[in-house]
Amino acid sequence: MEDKFTFMGAEMPNFTAAYGIFLIMWATFFSIVFESQSITSWIPAMIGAPILISGLLAKIDSARSKLWMHIAVIFGLFAFLGGLDFFRGFASDGGPFANLVAGASKLMLAVTGAVFVLGCVKSFIWARKARAE
Repeated sequence: MEDKFTFMGAEMPNFTAAYGIFLIMWATFFSIVFESQSITSWIPAMIGAPILISGLLAKIDSARSKLWMHIAVIFGLFAFLGGLDFFRGFASDGGPFANLVAGASKLMLAVTGAVFVLGCVKSFIWARKARAE
C-alpha cells in the first residue's frame, strides 16, 4: 500500500484546501461580475472557508489531521446537499435555469460537493486499511 492517499493527483489536505479556494473564488467572481445584491450568492464562499481552513489545519496539525478532514467532509456534504436545490427548479415555472447564475452555482455545488465527499470517503477507507496492515 502506498505511503499517502492521493485523489485526483493531490493529497487530501491539499485537495481540500484547493476545493475551499475554488468555492471562495467562485462566489467572489459571480457576486462581483453579476453585481449580486443577495447574500445567497456568497454561500459557496461560506462553505468554502471552513473547508479551506480545515484543509490547511489538516496539513499543519498532522496529529489532528483526521479531525480536520472529518470537519471538512461535513462542509462538503453541506455543499452537495445544498446544491441539490438545483433540482427543485425543475418544478418551478421558469425551470432550473430561470436564474442562470443561481442555477449554475447550485449545480456546481452538487457536483463538486459529491466529488469532494467521494474523495474524502475513499481517503477514510484507505486510512482504515492502512492502519489495519
